[in-house]
Amino acid sequence: MSLRIAVAGVSLLALAVSACSRNNETPAATQDGAGEEHAAIDASVVTEAAAAWAALADPNERDAFTYANYRDIRVTNVDLDLTVDFEAKVLAGTAELDFERLSDSVNRIILDTNDLTIDLVEARVDDAWITTGYKLTPDDPQLGSSLAINFPDEADRVRINYKTSPGAGGLQWLSPEQTASGEHPFLFSQNQAIYARSMAPVQDTPAVRLTYSARIKTQPELVAVMSAEQDEGPRDGDYSFRMPQPIPSYLLAIAIGDLDFRPIGDHMGVYAESYIVDAATAEFEDTPLMEEAIEQFYGPYLWGRYDMIVLPPSFPFGGMENPRLSFLTPTLVAGDKSLTNVVAHELAHSWSGNLVTNATWRDAWLNEGFTVYVENRTMEALYGEDRAVMERALDLESLKRDVREAERPELTALKMPKDIANPDVPFSQVSYAGGMFFLKFLEERFGREVFDDFLRNYFDNFAFQAISTEDFLAYFAENLWAKNPGAVTKAEIDAWIYEPGLPDTIEAPQSDAFERVAMQQAAWLGGGDVEGIETGAWTTHEWLHFINTLPDDLGTEQMAALDGRFDLSNSQNAEIAFAWYMLAIKGGYEPAIEPLEEFLKRVGRGKFIYRLYQALVDNDRGEWGQSVYQVARPGYHPIAQARIDGIFGDAN
Repeated sequence: MSLRIAVAGVSLLALAVSACSRNNETPAATQDGAGEEHAAIDASVVTEAAAAWAALADPNERDAFTYANYRDIRVTNVDLDLTVDFEAKVLAGTAELDFERLSDSVNRIILDTNDLTIDLVEARVDDAWITTGYKLTPDDPQLGSSLAINFPDEADRVRINYKTSPGAGGLQWLSPEQTASGEHPFLFSQNQAIYARSMAPVQDTPAVRLTYSARIKTQPELVAVMSAEQDEGPRDGDYSFRMPQPIPSYLLAIAIGDLDFRPIGDHMGVYAESYIVDAATAEFEDTPLMEEAIEQFYGPYLWGRYDMIVLPPSFPFGGMENPRLSFLTPTLVAGDKSLTNVVAHELAHSWSGNLVTNATWRDAWLNEGFTVYVENRTMEALYGEDRAVMERALDLESLKRDVREAERPELTALKMPKDIANPDVPFSQVSYAGGMFFLKFLEERFGREVFDDFLRNYFDNFAFQAISTEDFLAYFAENLWAKNPGAVTKAEIDAWIYEPGLPDTIEAPQSDAFERVAMQQAAWLGGGDVEGIETGAWTTHEWLHFINTLPDDLGTEQMAALDGRFDLSNSQNAEIAFAWYMLAIKGGYEPAIEPLEEFLKRVGRGKFIYRLYQALVDNDRGEWGQSVYQVARPGYHPIAQARIDGIFGDAN
């Protein structure tokens, strides 16, 4: 990592001078050589900036959220053989790990585990398995336990017999009563950021990539799927999988349930429970067009098939970019394709995040910011500039809120500080929308065509690698900035990457559709009749802008008028319902409370429930909210439970 940065910095001056001369991007040379001098000055600015950024890269820095000795030895492949026990809520079996020594003298590998019961550890020597020594450290509430395995110099593989815990942080076990059919149980994983260690003993850091295979044995009436090549055999409870491309451990994923499948095109399809599979297939039918758009911009899709699975409502995220099989929340199935930007987002991760990955969670914007940018470009290509602008405008509102509410200023820069408390901290709108707006800034300064070509080469250059922010900056300086040194300044780049707050150069998206919404809102707030608000052509985006920009002191009579006209308290669109409930909590609008309770019991998506519970606490309804939570809690994912436990714990 550091070597690549240093080499880039040394070569920048010569490269920049030749590029500027070749492209005539500086004033033409005069007889006294002033043109050459100006080009050299411009190029030196780029070189000096690259050297300064390289100096910020600590060659000794390692991922703070792993025990693994991945600088000495790296896992390259894991083969899982697991039996699923729904009654005991455990996975039990073996993990066989191949590894690559980065030093000849290494005869110990340290893995990450969390609440795994280790029954036996063996090493393979000359095709024979021998029992070997190991040490499992006491549990840390966040990091779990390290598993240190000693093996002979001749060993080329280790095998671990283990089982997971019923309370594994990355696994959710649903009883039949918690599923739509009510007849069969369901299991799914969510391993980002560091929960893979609760499913298997691995080096649980994005800095390490591995391939994997798996044999999963479960009840014969259930279907198992993974983030891999799917088993195309019969529904018999015995399934085999293979992931030939190397991935970071957080993308190891599994789901098991009473699943149906519907194809969308020749290499895409949707898995879901029967109640929603047809509606989801119709909702996501534009996904092949999304893939075509991204490929046109940034190169071919490199993962074979692309399937999606709609999980039960307890899934705590909008989506998870597990390769070959994106996990999605059912709250995206709105009936009008208005929320499919999340599908575009998860698909875009096939380039940004899954293909080119952040080396540590301090650099999470490299995953999420790039992905939101590609997502927005995709939505523009499919649905037009107006929709893309509306989505950026909504993103800016969310970004401003997260910057305003950040616990400390350092958490509002794209590069996270070294002392972040846990790896989930970077997953705010700073990394998502902030990263997207930074790339939008670069696009505007260098031109879309030039920037697209740069990004395509960036994805090619770093394919199947983990990189840092400084790796990106070195590549940017050498391959984009050096060719047009006057396009940006180091101060502008630093303001985005390393300085807190919103940079002065951030875009202010102007949506004509939102302007029309604002005019209607102003007329109504000024004393107009609620019947005069014309919403027939509104999409979800216009509704969100309308609700989110209503004043906090909106009276209950006005809220009742809106609710009476549009039945917002009972909206089946989760995004609109959430926005309305937030307003209702702040405004003390009682008719929304009963529907809110049902929403909290039905929906487990963190984007909604975290802020709703927090709003209840902040608006003197914490006791009521806690009573609702006690009923809803068993149906929430362990990740959501931990987050909301903290909300009420802090309140008490």
